[in-house]
Amino acid sequence: MARMAKVKQVGLLAAGCQPWNNDVCAASGDRFAYCATLAIYIYQLDHQYNEFKLRSIMSEHKKTITAISWCPDNPDLFASASADNLLIVWNVAEQKAIARLDNTKGVPAAVSWCWNSADGVAFVSQRGPLYIWVYGNSDSGVTVHKEAHSFLSDICLFRWHPTKKGKLIFGHTDGSLSIFQPGCKSQKHVLRPESLEGTDEEDPISALEWDPLSKDYLLVSNLNNGIRLVDSEALACITSFCFPSAAASVQCLAWIPSAPGMFITGDSQVGVLRIWNVSRSTPLDSFKLKKTGFHALHVLNTPLAKKAHSSCSSGKSQHTSSTSEAVPPPTLSHNQSFSLPPGHAVCCFMDGGVGLYDMGAKKWDFLRDLGHVETIFDCKFKPDNPNLLATASFDGTIKIWDTNTLTAVHTSPGNEGVVYSLSWAPGDLNCIAGATSRNGAFIWDIRKGKIITRFNEEAGLLQPIPAGQEAGYTLNWSPANRRQTGVPVENPRRHGKNMQTLHSIIRTIDGKILHKYKHPAAVFGCDWSQNNKDMIATGCEDKNVRVYYLATSSDQPLKVFTGHLAKVFHVRWSPLREGILCSGSDDGTVRIWDYTQDACINVLSGHTAPVRGLMWNTEVPYLLISGSWDYTIRVWDTRDGNCLDTVYDHGADVYGLTCHQNRPFTMASCSRDSTVRLWSLTPFISPLLLNILTNQPWEKIIGNTDKAMVPNSPPLLCGKVSRDIKQELEKLSSDTTAKKLRWFSECCSPPGGSSNLWDLVSVINGQDDSLLPGSYSKGIMHMKHLLKFKTSEAQELTIVKMSKFGGGIGAPSKEERLKEAGDIHLRLGQIQRYCELMVELGQWEKALAVAPGVSMKYWKTLMQRRADQLMVEDNDDAIPYCIATGDIKKIVTFFTGRGQLLEALLIAQGACEGNIRTPQTSSINHKTNDVDNRHQYQSLLHNVCGQLAELYFQDGCAVLAACCHLAVDNVQLAISSLIRGNELELAACVGIVLGETAAQSTAYCLELLARKYMTPLTWELSVDLLRMIPENHILLAKVCAFYPGTTAEIHQLRERCFLPSLEECRALAEESMCEGDLFSAVKFHLLTSEPENALKIAIDHVKEQLTGSDWTVDSIHPILDLLSYIRTDRLLMAKFTTARSELLILCGYIGGLLAIRKQYSSIVPALYEYTSQLLKRREVSVPLKIEQLSMELDAWRACTQICSNPPSESQKEDFRCLEKRILTVNSVSCGADYVTGSNLPSHSDVQISCFTGHRIQGPVFLLEDGKSTISLNDALMWAKVNPFSPLGTGVRINPF
Repeated sequence: MARMAKVKQVGLLAAGCQPWNNDVCAASGDRFAYCATLAIYIYQLDHQYNEFKLRSIMSEHKKTITAISWCPDNPDLFASASADNLLIVWNVAEQKAIARLDNTKGVPAAVSWCWNSADGVAFVSQRGPLYIWVYGNSDSGVTVHKEAHSFLSDICLFRWHPTKKGKLIFGHTDGSLSIFQPGCKSQKHVLRPESLEGTDEEDPISALEWDPLSKDYLLVSNLNNGIRLVDSEALACITSFCFPSAAASVQCLAWIPSAPGMFITGDSQVGVLRIWNVSRSTPLDSFKLKKTGFHALHVLNTPLAKKAHSSCSSGKSQHTSSTSEAVPPPTLSHNQSFSLPPGHAVCCFMDGGVGLYDMGAKKWDFLRDLGHVETIFDCKFKPDNPNLLATASFDGTIKIWDTNTLTAVHTSPGNEGVVYSLSWAPGDLNCIAGATSRNGAFIWDIRKGKIITRFNEEAGLLQPIPAGQEAGYTLNWSPANRRQTGVPVENPRRHGKNMQTLHSIIRTIDGKILHKYKHPAAVFGCDWSQNNKDMIATGCEDKNVRVYYLATSSDQPLKVFTGHLAKVFHVRWSPLREGILCSGSDDGTVRIWDYTQDACINVLSGHTAPVRGLMWNTEVPYLLISGSWDYTIRVWDTRDGNCLDTVYDHGADVYGLTCHQNRPFTMASCSRDSTVRLWSLTPFISPLLLNILTNQPWEKIIGNTDKAMVPNSPPLLCGKVSRDIKQELEKLSSDTTAKKLRWFSECCSPPGGSSNLWDLVSVINGQDDSLLPGSYSKGIMHMKHLLKFKTSEAQELTIVKMSKFGGGIGAPSKEERLKEAGDIHLRLGQIQRYCELMVELGQWEKALAVAPGVSMKYWKTLMQRRADQLMVEDNDDAIPYCIATGDIKKIVTFFTGRGQLLEALLIAQGACEGNIRTPQTSSINHKTNDVDNRHQYQSLLHNVCGQLAELYFQDGCAVLAACCHLAVDNVQLAISSLIRGNELELAACVGIVLGETAAQSTAYCLELLARKYMTPLTWELSVDLLRMIPENHILLAKVCAFYPGTTAEIHQLRERCFLPSLEECRALAEESMCEGDLFSAVKFHLLTSEPENALKIAIDHVKEQLTGSDWTVDSIHPILDLLSYIRTDRLLMAKFTTARSELLILCGYIGGLLAIRKQYSSIVPALYEYTSQLLKRREVSVPLKIEQLSMELDAWRACTQICSNPPSESQKEDFRCLEKRILTVNSVSCGADYVTGSNLPSHSDVQISCFTGHRIQGPVFLLEDGKSTISLNDALMWAKVNPFSPLGTGVRINPF
């Protein structure tokens, strides 16, 4: 049976860049990479939108990555080394390791590709020697550099010379350099800074880069002694560069390829980027980019088109944080004579932040701020805000993330050792308790930004705790008492048999101990019962689970549960079933305990390593999720112990799992891979959503836990949020359907735009603006509100940004002569000549100031020339010129060309509202022109909104794409975006609420949903969905034809669909044949007890059509689609092998043509190949030839795909014939499918598509053989044009 994963990945919080090794940032062409502790993150430029996106995560290293190096000759290859003596060569394009060296004889401190071999990688550890590994040929092996060994000081980093073959330099921790060159005497430990000569002081080399314009010069920076330009031949220092402050020290530097002689440096203490020229000893300019210091810098070699983001971007702009500096562009003072170089610097900071800084424009093009750089042990949503998620990490910090924008908004002070666990204070206290390895437990007040309490086990007082005195593994705030926390602690000083007694401690917020419970070994987990405020459970190293009752004075447990075979880590009480709790153990199992029965009622086996993360669902009482050191997340049905799904996307141990009760089907997970991932669990309750959509009685939606726990019964909601929604709906007198669909939809949808979407639906349906929530203006607004809100925002700004007009610099003598000539022309009244001379001098302000003296037409022409010139320079100063002349199209094109779609949107809407006008250059009546312009501007506005929607869509955000279309009232395209993103339930809800304007798209959506639920337990649901479509007779007939039930069940379903009985259908089929109504005959034959009779009739008809010359897809597809609903068990009978093969071939061919019509480019070749293979392998008689298919495919490729060679005349003619058959229509459902999560790279679950042979990125669909896979996107598109499986078995495919 074909299937896809039920857990959907919907968000990824990438790790930050590690701050402890040197070469952890690299770039090549349009990609850059940085290292977290265990994984390498590859970002690539999306050329269409001029934006860097995370493309892949490489994660085969099991210990800290120490260095990476990109191959200079092949941009697809790079090498990485790690602390477990492992060296890997990766192919980035194929996202896989292509070579491994498992024993590097020491931890490589630095890695670099060899100057003489594309297949050679050099690496070195501490004091050498330098090893060279040739991996790519038959003589592969490791050799030692003849001279680079026996160093007297540890190696920090080394660099091959880019052009002088074999020349090599090492930087050492004592501040010295070692230089090696073939044919020359080696120079070891030379060129130490003068201040260090004769001393034993160490001043490590922090950066080392050869001058790209010289064979002997290089830049060297020492951490404390600054930067020098040195001559490696003469062994002399040429220039020592001076810093404005003695406190400044350099952490990293990089040459700027686009500006010879210029380089940049990053300070180690504060995030100051300095720009230098080798001809000056002081910096040309400095920018404070962040409060935290730099760690690494790399300048991209290929210049990118300049791009900036609008501040109103929803999830598209850089999001600043408490450590990001919002610095206005500095004014040039004494540096005016130096123009700042264009270029993009990849910046990595000590707090893990990673960004791409545009030096020319002085702004971030991309900023990934405040990522964790180490294992994330715990994550929790804020009790009163489901959009805020806190994470606790090995790196000593707790960070808080906005799940809508996937960015960090707060970070704790840090330096806490390892933070193992966190717990939010109840309600709106805005405090987080953390359990640490070094400082015991603490409480962090987020508003104050500081630690307000620390817990000392021995004294129980508010005082600092000595390092190493107390370790807390987990803690939990009492949900019923805003002032109580529970902290199990161990004393790490215990040894062997002298193990001390360990405790679980209950404290008040000010540190006072209320209870202290003894345990015989370390306590790793504790949890408060949500149904009994005085009950806690603990997990202990002695393999036992204990339950304590706080209301008694006894320090003994009420219950001790035994059964695990190794230590117990986390314990979790069920939020919905009183007395039920679960525990995860190092024995790889999860056990379910019933406190009332004093027994283990289920053992969940499947993990192959210790279990860490545990989470009950807060609405569906039987759903339990676990995370393990085996890198997986498992979803369990605790009624029967079945594992419902296994998730493989994390690249290391999974530690924390959490959800918010207001958004119970969105889960967050955290891992040793340093990422946080967001998941949707909605597919587990899909039938329930359809019960809401089809307005079923409440008993099918909300129930009690006893009813929900009946094995194999459909899911029911039993939690607080569903009960609250029901109570609110019962108070309403009108509009209950819209509210019901919205509230349940928002409850079940992950973050990322569903609330924004519903706000726009309300606006379109005429809701009063005063009822819109405060968050509305921060998202995608309806166009009628955009100007109002942006004007308000502009009025609040206190900084006015002045446009700067450039001045050209010519040779002084020529400049003086031209200026003198201009003055003469002006005095003579020859204004136009004066203007042209000023333009030549670059003094545009003077020219434009007097140009109206010639004519308004000339002034406008001059303004347009200036705008054109600035646009060629990609200069923002072109904007006011275009606006002044009313050249809206030009400025919108300018913005869209740079990917600044939100800026383009604002301009187009301003023009539509009449705020930007074309200046009158004559006295003609302009009313007609104004109307024409208004239509043109409306068209521009829709076009820009469409581009912005496609940007979001290609970023895996179908919901935000739909918001863009709704913003300009384009309802059909909005629903289409949701359908293409496979957000079918949401699309149906929105379509129903929008009513008639969405009717066509809603009907198509309901049809796809009905196909989704044509499964054994949900046939009636499928029928209910189809009955919501007005013209549903054929659709209901298809469902009944495909239904495989008993005779009684078939009869019952037909009555529900108002269709005739089996016998009546046989008579109707014969009657239709007599009347020549072939379609009806096929339909009624399919509804009889012998549906195979329809096969021959329909296939013969289609074959006859295909032999003619005037057939079209629309004349053939309806009957093939109808025939495809023949019962599978009949179609697969051996006696129908030939008919089945012919049906599959015909559906494959017509499916290929439909795919061309719908622009499903990725599956067109697969459909043609599928059809050709069936023709080749099966004994059939159809009017199709393999040569014809090959010719059509080549013609399609040549005429529609980007090819190096233009199409031939014969190919053009072939494609014209294809187009006549296809009758291309402007359907709103055209365009490739791209589901949420398609853009998110997986760490570990590598699946290869049987269509392309390449690794699948995003969700995978498993075909019916249990091993073949295709991407979910391809599966969805395939199913929409050809219902049969790509394996050619005759089984229908259902990826919806």
